[in-house]
Amino acid sequence: MAKSTADNTDLRLKTVLSVLTEGVWSGDTLNAGEVLAEATARVPFSDHEAALLTGGIPRGHKALTSATAKLVKAGWLVKGRSGWTITEDGMRATVAFPDAASFAAALDAGTPVPADVAVPAAPAVKPARAAARTAAARTAGKPAVQETAAAGVEATAAQEDTVTKTPAKKAPAKRTPAKKAADAVGKAAKVIEDAVEPVVKAVRSRKSAPKNEAAVAAGPSSNGTHTVGNAAETFPQPETVAVAGDFNTLLGAPENWAPQYDEAQLTLDTLDQLWKISAALPAGYYTFKIALNRSWEENYGAFGTFDGPNHELHHDGGTVTISYDHRTRDITIN
Repeated sequence: MAKSTADNTDLRLKTVLSVLTEGVWSGDTLNAGEVLAEATARVPFSDHEAALLTGGIPRGHKALTSATAKLVKAGWLVKGRSGWTITEDGMRATVAFPDAASFAAALDAGTPVPADVAVPAAPAVKPARAAARTAAARTAGKPAVQETAAAGVEATAAQEDTVTKTPAKKAPAKRTPAKKAADAVGKAAKVIEDAVEPVVKAVRSRKSAPKNEAAVAAGPSSNGTHTVGNAAETFPQPETVAVAGDFNTLLGAPENWAPQYDEAQLTLDTLDQLWKISAALPAGYYTFKIALNRSWEENYGAFGTFDGPNHELHHDGGTVTISYDHRTRDITIN
């Protein structure tokens, strides 16, 4: 496995396309989280990458989610609300640039896939998922298989044959840095689930409670949050919401990717309960995240994912309005 985080990230980006290609062959539909989990299972985190950042996310996971924007820019990956979809060019790229070095060079240089490269066909034997093999290996008390998908099929078969002949002795479980990182990703998913639960309850209460046309004006509560709605409907809001990205200096902030500055803050519209910011930006490609309370402690990326991949903005130039709904973690761009 490559030594540097940058090299490992490039290898995982190529693995992301391989996983999505295998999904096309098998007809499986994988969401973004499953694709990223599979990529990190096949290319495990180093000790450095497994270190947890603020928010409990492994350094390697954060680097990978941010880097997937390059796959979108190359036209090899499409990110939609229903999940990620690989393009034909993305499938062909896995063949045209077979090793991590050539793949990374083509991605960084914007090299198009040669026209004579055909879309790869499904192999006779379907590749096994590394994540599934890892789970099975841990259950049997065996080390996780780290080979490529094709080699993994043979390795798995050999393991099953060994288990049949001689029962394996279960070794004491050790929490390796990679295991800790995997646990952290699982905890992040739980955070998202816990964050969504109040939203679901709020929606249900709105459906069942009688509407009060005399809305109570929004104002700060005793715990520092804002509450909006009427007497029968309240929803806690953060103290501040910022758009932190690579265009903050264009808004007048001293630096980019800095949620602490006033220039990056959104304003809460009490009528529709949306946080909004409008600004005139030059034409270009921008990326950003939503950060709460002037820090990165709680931030949301694409699909409303906690510490998820960056939002992307392909802008034709002119005034743009970004709106954030804290009830759903969704953003809209007008």
